[in-house]
Amino acid sequence: MRKVIEYRKLLGVDKAVTLSELKSLYRNFMKKFHPDRIQDEAMKLEVEEKSKHIIEAYHFLVSIAPETIEATLEEYNNTTTNSAIADIRYTGKRLRIDFLDGSGYEYYGVPENTYVKLVNADSQGRFARRHIYTSFLYRNVCKSSLVLQEN
Repeated sequence: MRKVIEYRKLLGVDKAVTLSELKSLYRNFMKKFHPDRIQDEAMKLEVEEKSKHIIEAYHFLVSIAPETIEATLEEYNNTTTNSAIADIRYTGKRLRIDFLDGSGYEYYGVPENTYVKLVNADSQGRFARRHIYTSFLYRNVCKSSLVLQEN
């Protein structure tokens, strides 16, 4: 959750920001902090670093925006109900679950005890469906291989 808060603070937005507002803010920031606009080499490196952070924050916030989640909810529900867990990784309240269909999701704010229970559960899929998939903020971190093949 700290990452979410930092990115919102960097862009100066709150939880209620819409995708169109994010896009507008992003464009304005990039106009201001685009490295090609700066002539001074020392300033250019500083602005380049700032623009990288802005780009990362924008893409992250777009991926967790309610509109994005709503648009991909059917795919998410299909993956979490029909595909088995292939891999689980936990780092500092961030849980990443990769599925056999090629999809991967990161869940934010997951307590360590929930992760331990997931790892030790008789059925990790059932535990995750009951205690993780609908309880924590998530974002898609890798597209399904089936989606990539169709395009």
